[in-house]
Amino acid sequence: MLAKRIIPCLDIKDGRTVKGVNFVNLRDAGDPVELGAKYSQAGADELVFLDITATHERRKTLADLARDIARHLNIPFTIGGGIKALADVDVLLDAGADKVSINSAAVRRPELIDELAYAFGKQFVVLAVDAKLVDGDWYVHLNGGRIKTEHKLFDWVHEAQERGAGEILFTSMDHDGTKAGFANAALAQMSDRLSIPIIASGGAGNKEHFADVFKAGKADAGLAASIFHFGEVEIADLKQYLTAEGVPVRPVS
Repeated sequence: MLAKRIIPCLDIKDGRTVKGVNFVNLRDAGDPVELGAKYSQAGADELVFLDITATHERRKTLADLARDIARHLNIPFTIGGGIKALADVDVLLDAGADKVSINSAAVRRPELIDELAYAFGKQFVVLAVDAKLVDGDWYVHLNGGRIKTEHKLFDWVHEAQERGAGEILFTSMDHDGTKAGFANAALAQMSDRLSIPIIASGGAGNKEHFADVFKAGKADAGLAASIFHFGEVEIADLKQYLTAEGVPVRPVS
């Protein structure tokens, strides 16, 4: 079995790392480059940096941030926010990003997934999906959860896989920031339908939640923000716990 990945996520607004509950009530969590370097040294397997206001405010993700991150990290990182075209991705990969995350632009124009996969390779394309349970169905939401679409979650991620997405980053908006556990039932259903890796996001509150998401949720990676940012769970302790629970993880060097 492949090792499960532990991925701190840094949501960025105006150049600072922020964290909220259910996508609102944001509070400052520190400098993203400093935090990223700390997580790299602490044993994180990868990092995700998302400019959470880039699409809504019509700003592009800054290549300068990617360069700064790349200078301070020795682990893979994904960067996203406001990516709409091949040129946006080209500049980020040149700046040192290992993967890019796309979200709203792909929903509005699904062909973007095909274009990026063809130009750069599937392994560089992470489809981020923010979804909420509405009247018994999971629906995709855009612009940081501000806009509900008619796309149903499982249909959309399957289409994205067929178009060339190399990985799915699924955030349950209902669970985000609540620290009540991941959306394991939805994740397991997604895992059964897809052949590409799934990163689980939204709801991590303790070490047990990670064991649950890997066992019950069948996720390939567990992503969290506030519990890492505010020192509630240390990555080395988490990996030690998961190993004891029989979950394969990469050792902290």
